[in-house]
Amino acid sequence: MTNNMRISLFKLSLLFVLFGIPQQFYAQKLSRTERKIIKSVEENNSQAISFLEKVVNVNSGTLNLEGVKETGMVFKEAFDNIGMETRWIPMPAEMNRAGHLFASTEGDKGKKLLLIGHLDTVFEEDSPFQTFEMINDSVAHAPGGNDMKGGNVIILYALKALKDNDLLEDSQIIVAFTGDEESTGKPLSISRKDLIDAAKRSDIALGFETSTGFNYATIARRGASGWKLETSGKRAHSSGIFSENTGAGAIFEMSRILNEFYTKVRGEEFLTFNPGVLLGGTFVEYDEKKSKGTAFGKTNVVSQTAMVEGGLRFISEEQKERTRDKMREIAENNLPHTNASISFTDSYPAMGPTDGNMRLLKKLNQVSLDLGQGEVMAYDPAKRGAADISFIAEYVDGLDGLGTMGSGAHTPEETVNLNTFEALTKRTAILIYRLINEK
Repeated sequence: MTNNMRISLFKLSLLFVLFGIPQQFYAQKLSRTERKIIKSVEENNSQAISFLEKVVNVNSGTLNLEGVKETGMVFKEAFDNIGMETRWIPMPAEMNRAGHLFASTEGDKGKKLLLIGHLDTVFEEDSPFQTFEMINDSVAHAPGGNDMKGGNVIILYALKALKDNDLLEDSQIIVAFTGDEESTGKPLSISRKDLIDAAKRSDIALGFETSTGFNYATIARRGASGWKLETSGKRAHSSGIFSENTGAGAIFEMSRILNEFYTKVRGEEFLTFNPGVLLGGTFVEYDEKKSKGTAFGKTNVVSQTAMVEGGLRFISEEQKERTRDKMREIAENNLPHTNASISFTDSYPAMGPTDGNMRLLKKLNQVSLDLGQGEVMAYDPAKRGAADISFIAEYVDGLDGLGTMGSGAHTPEETVNLNTFEALTKRTAILIYRLINEK
């Protein structure tokens, strides 16, 4: 070997250390048992894709209670077939939510795991987007296939690969597939009770929401809160607007408040808030369940009422409460002859970027490197929405975003990338195997 060749190799090695050059340059470091797991995933991959198509073709919009349960029953049978104990947990009828599917194994070996998915999608029964359809040899249009039936199937077939090699004995694994992640049932004390109870019995939670990229995982997710702002003004002929007797009207007061939210509250890292629907006029009617409303008003009448419903995203409880206080203060400083009131509803708590989550990411990263799949890094929490893992983040270390790759989630263009399905299932199976065998 020449000196120039030695120098080139040295420089390449230095790049490995400094910049983590991925995939093909890493030596695979799998045990004999892990190689058997990988073989099982490969042998089952075609079956997994067929299973994904089957569950995608069952409509399970959150409000299609029968469809959500039917999807749950398909998964229930599959988990039964690999020897897991399964149960369907119905929700009270007045909540208008189907229920949840839980599957579990019992044991004391290694880490106790909670694997999280959801059965429901945003596509209700009247959606024109209903069926799995291949676009090319590796990508399919799939309503809910990316968010998140694909992630559910990854969980199932990772566990199946372990079961095929008799590796699930003496370990505690709880699979929790909620039926209302896209629109959580209220009260949360009922709809998320079983998930929280499972977290309290576990050491680690892994969430299989849609992946943000093959080499990313989620160590933090922002929480979500709802807010409703209502303003009122003095109904009068528009010729008198701005006068001492008439004042500004409800719509101007609403505009003032929203503008001050934009100029005085906006700007903190990870904080966003969005007014999603606005109605104003002489009279307004709004149906919260359907997110639909009507307004009546005339150009020659000062507006009497206005309302906005919106969402708030935050990285911590402290940020949430600080922002709410600012919004309340702005809403109290009313224009002449107007009033305003603002109220808030809790939905999803935040999942903070803890040290425990970072340590778990390092373990996932090592699995990926050993598989020759490249480095896995933390994804920017500002680019992720809320998810079920947030409800249990205070009890266990966790990672999310371990599900399928795809695009267009929540739209009629939603796709799932089947090219990476097998690789992501391998990563999941080896991570679970290592965790349940930790001393």
